[in-house]
Amino acid sequence: MLSYPPTRHDSTADVLHGETVADPYRWLEDTYADDTAAWVAAQNALTDSVLGASPSRDDIRARLTEVWDYPRRGVPYERAGRWFQQRNTGLQPQAVLYVMDSADDAGRVLLDPNTLSADGTVALMATDISPDGRLLAYATSASGSDWMTWRIREIDTGSELPDVLEWSRFSGVAWTPDSAGLLYVGYDEPETGQEFLAEVRIGRVALHRLGRSQRDDVTVWSAPDQPEWIPSVSATPDGSWAVIFVAHGTFPENQLHVVDLANPQGAVRPLVPGLDCEATYAGNVGTTFYLSTDADAAKRRIVAVDLDNPDRANWRTVVAESTDTLTDAHLFGGRLVGHYLEHAHSSVRVFALDGERQADVELPGIVTVSEMSGRPERDVIHLGVTSFTDSGSLWAYDLSTGSIRRTFAPAASIDTDSFVTDQAFVESTGGARVPVFLVHRNDVTPTGDVPVLLYGYGGFNIPLTPAFSALRAVWVERGGVYAVANLRGGGEYGREWYDAGRRANKQNVFDDFAAVARWLGGDSGWSRPDRVAIHGGSNGGLLVGACLTQHPELFGAAVPAVGVLDMLRFHRFTIGWAWTSDYGDPDDPEQYQWVRAYSPLHNVRPGTAYPPTLVLTGDHDDRVAPGHSFKLAAALQAAQSGDAPILIRIDTSAGHGAGKPTQKLIDEGADLLTFLESTVSGRMDACR
Repeated sequence: MLSYPPTRHDSTADVLHGETVADPYRWLEDTYADDTAAWVAAQNALTDSVLGASPSRDDIRARLTEVWDYPRRGVPYERAGRWFQQRNTGLQPQAVLYVMDSADDAGRVLLDPNTLSADGTVALMATDISPDGRLLAYATSASGSDWMTWRIREIDTGSELPDVLEWSRFSGVAWTPDSAGLLYVGYDEPETGQEFLAEVRIGRVALHRLGRSQRDDVTVWSAPDQPEWIPSVSATPDGSWAVIFVAHGTFPENQLHVVDLANPQGAVRPLVPGLDCEATYAGNVGTTFYLSTDADAAKRRIVAVDLDNPDRANWRTVVAESTDTLTDAHLFGGRLVGHYLEHAHSSVRVFALDGERQADVELPGIVTVSEMSGRPERDVIHLGVTSFTDSGSLWAYDLSTGSIRRTFAPAASIDTDSFVTDQAFVESTGGARVPVFLVHRNDVTPTGDVPVLLYGYGGFNIPLTPAFSALRAVWVERGGVYAVANLRGGGEYGREWYDAGRRANKQNVFDDFAAVARWLGGDSGWSRPDRVAIHGGSNGGLLVGACLTQHPELFGAAVPAVGVLDMLRFHRFTIGWAWTSDYGDPDDPEQYQWVRAYSPLHNVRPGTAYPPTLVLTGDHDDRVAPGHSFKLAAALQAAQSGDAPILIRIDTSAGHGAGKPTQKLIDEGADLLTFLESTVSGRMDACR
C-alpha cells in the first residue's frame, strides 16, 4: 500500500436535522490556507511519483500531443458586414479570434489571448460586435475562473478603449443601436480572498456608456428580492431588442423579458413572465418572437409570441412537438432551423415560418452539430460538426437550394477508418432503456477482457452527444473501448427523462450507470469488472463518486473530475446554491435525506477495498470548489483497506475546465491515460 501524506483529522461536526455529522477534513475547504497548500503540494508530489513510475507515461504524452496538434476552427459568423472566426493552429494555449472579409477569407488576427498571459491561462470567453462594425466587446477569464472581465477594442486599429467591466459571468452583451453603449450582467465584487469561494447571487443587467466609469453604470433590470434568479442578456440579430433571460438557479424554467435597445432605460417588457416552463429565443420578425419551449411539450416545440399580447393563451404553435428532442432553434434566411436529437445524436430540420417542414439537412453520420451560425436575411448557414472520429469539420448549407458543402475538413492524425462507433441500449431500474455509445478499433472484439473507459454525466437536462477528444482517440488507438452512457437526468429525451433523474429520483442516475457498467463487464461480452474504469466531470464527478462508494466491486478504476462530492455543503460555495433544483436542498429535512443517502463523502466506509481512484480538480475552480475533491480524497485514503492507490491531482492556475490551456489539457490527459493503463489495462504494478 502507498504511504499517503498525513492529513489532519479533527473533531469538526454539525448537527443536521437531528443527526450529528462529522466533517473532519473541513479545514481543506480553505483552498489557500498554508496548511491546505502544503497538503496539495504533498499530494501532487505523490501522484506525480506514482504516475512517473509508469513506463507508458512518456509514450502516452507524446502520442496525445501528436493527436492534439491539428488545426481547429470555430464556425464563422457575420456581424455588421464583417466575418469572425476563432482558430487554433494546434498546440496554441488558446484559440485566436480572426476578422475576415468573407466566410472563407484568410483574414487577420483581431485578438490573440495567448499574448495576455505568460502561461496561456487567460481565455477568451465571449465576444460581440457593435452595430456599426467598428468595435469588439470581449470578455476574458483568468486561471479557469467563471468571473469575466469585459473590454472594448477597435477592430480596424486594434486599440483598446479605457472601458473595463469587471465581475461579470454567465452572459453576453447587447449593444445599443448607436454603438455608444451596451447592456451586460454584473455582480457585486466579492470580499478580498473569497473571489473563488464566496456565494454568487443577485446579478443585475446594467447599461454602460462608453467612456464612463463602471461605477456610473445604470441598472436596467435586477431582482434583489429574488437572489436565486440568474440573468443573462443578448441582442436580437436586427439590433432592435435586448432579450433578458432569467433562470431560477439551474432549473430549466425561466423568464424572458425584452428591452428596446433604442431606449435601454425604458420599460422592461415581459415576454415569458412566469417560471413555469423553459423558453429560449429563436428569432423575431418585428414584435413577433419565435421561441423554443417545453410548455405543454416535454420534447419542446416552436411557438410564435406577440410582444404586444404575450399571454400564454395567445401563443401560436408553429412547429409541433416531435418524437425527437428539440434542443434549439434559429431564424435563418426567413426560415426556422431546428436542431434535434435522435437517440442522442443530431439532426437538423428546416421549416417555413408557417411550420411547413421544408427539408432535412444531410449530416455525415452519427454526429453532433456543435455550432450553428446564420442571419435572418441570408440563405447560407454554417454548421460545426463533430463526432467520436470527426475532430471538427465545417459545413455550409444553402437553405434555398438544399445543397451542402464541407468548407473545413477534420485534421487530427488518427486513422478514422479503423474506428467503429456503435450504439446499444441497456435496461436499468424501472425498465428504462439507457443508450450507450461504444467506440473501438475495428479489430477489437468482445473477448471478455477488453479495457473499457465508461463516461457519464446524467444531470441538469444536459445531453451527452458524440464529440471528438484526443484523449478518447488515444485510448481507443491503444486497444480500449470508449463508452458513453446517456443517463436519466440528462437532456437526451426531453423533460420526462430529465425529471426521472433529479431530486428524489437522483438515484436512478447512479442505477443507470451501474447497469451499464455491469453490462460492459458481463453480458455484453466486452469486459469484466476489474477492467471497467469510470470517468465523469462536475455533476459527472458526483456520478463517479456515488457509484464508487455504492458499488466499489463493479469497477477496476474510478476518475471523478471537479466533482460535487460533499452533498451536505455544496450549496454554501460559489454558485452551488443554484443546483438544489437537481439535487435537493440539504437545509430541508426531507431533501436532506435524499442527498445524505448518496453523498460520496458521507458514504465512504472505513475498511472497504476501493478500486484505484484518481481524483482530478483545479485550485481556481469557482464553479465546484476544490474542497469537494480534497475532502473525498482524504476520506478515501483513510478508509482504504486494499492495496489500490487513492490519488489526487490538483492542477494549479486551473478551474472547472473552460478556458484551460492546451498544454494543461495534454498533461492532465496523459496522466489520466497513464493511470488507466496502469490499472484496468492490466499493468497495476506501475501504480503500486
